[in-house]
Amino acid sequence: MTAKKNIEKSYELARERYASLGVDTEEAVGSLKRKAVSVHCWQADDVGGFATTHATRSGGGMKVTGNYPGKARNIYELRLDLEKVYSLIPGKHRLNLHSIYGEFGDRAVDRDEIGLEHFAGWVQWARKNRLKLDFNATLFSHPKADSGFTLSSRDKATRKFWIEHVKRCRAISAYMGRELKSRCFHNLWVPDGSKDLPADRWIHRSLLKDSLDEIFSVSHKAAHLKDSVESKLFGIGSEAYVVGSHEFYMAYAISTGRMLCLDMGHFHPTETIADKISAVLQFSDELLIHVSRGVRWDSDHVVILNDDLNAVAEEVVRGNALDRVHFALDYFDASINRVGAYVIGTRALLIALLMALLEPTERMRQYEREGNNFARLTLMEEAKTMPFGAVWDHYCAQSGVPQDSQIIGAVNEYEKTVLSKRP
Repeated sequence: MTAKKNIEKSYELARERYASLGVDTEEAVGSLKRKAVSVHCWQADDVGGFATTHATRSGGGMKVTGNYPGKARNIYELRLDLEKVYSLIPGKHRLNLHSIYGEFGDRAVDRDEIGLEHFAGWVQWARKNRLKLDFNATLFSHPKADSGFTLSSRDKATRKFWIEHVKRCRAISAYMGRELKSRCFHNLWVPDGSKDLPADRWIHRSLLKDSLDEIFSVSHKAAHLKDSVESKLFGIGSEAYVVGSHEFYMAYAISTGRMLCLDMGHFHPTETIADKISAVLQFSDELLIHVSRGVRWDSDHVVILNDDLNAVAEEVVRGNALDRVHFALDYFDASINRVGAYVIGTRALLIALLMALLEPTERMRQYEREGNNFARLTLMEEAKTMPFGAVWDHYCAQSGVPQDSQIIGAVNEYEKTVLSKRP
């Protein structure tokens, strides 16, 4: 019996088992197929970017560990790697760009000078590959971030520089959304904070609010651009105080109609964001989730299928919020094959979503309404041992991408033929 027939035979058996719990596997796969994940560009080159000026790791608490060979050294190699990644994951997805990944040529273009022309090539590439684009202002790895403060800096000239940068990034985002006929999500994260205890926590938050108000005073069509703001608990060089805390940005987002971004690695190492989803969506129409994996104080390990990821997927699906919650990957690891890191993380998120879609949610709710919490918990436990792997294999085969057992070979072959040839 061929591998394809084995996959389909296993799927039919799984389909019958799920049907006994009231779950339609075809409906679950269809929902997953419609869900686009925004794949981040910065795993491929260790968050380096291709700007020809101020290409420095200083400022902003960014730290990428490892020196595995084969990282992308230019936009051509970055796009080549991304195309390989997309060929190894089922579904049609998006690309999340940082502003340091523009096509700047040999000219020195500082952050407050970037324009639409530097990203026209990305729009053409996205159109060719049937992708949509998202965007991020880059307020780190720059001398004007060395003080530890950008939009919340006491220095007016520094604030002006970064305000102009973000305004330009929002204009670029609107351009991408218009050209590709899909709303571009522009996310804003700033590294502002203090390594040790500040004497005045108030001034920087007041300045950050003023900077945000000025940035968002420029309006763009809602069909082209959706803004989000992202918090963090602590970072490298900002262990004692982060200006843009969760409370700050949650209040700002809800009071101004912006979208909140919750990064899975930006909270206390033992804190999960799963419980925050149903709370935030009582007051906000949409939510952006950055999918990462925090390990101790490093917030950006390669995403794997773990309890935290499953809990987030379950909350979104159980709340019928798949259309209101948007997922973007945000991690980087230079200690392993970078293309492999992409594939592991993206497929892990998709599997978590599929597992959640295959839950007998309505039956669990019925037991809960009846007060039969024993039956509810039993059903939750049974769902963990159901043959979701057979449904995932079916979806991968249907999408024309490798099975999990074939990923190592596919990535190793790409390393042998492409990555190993990069000095």
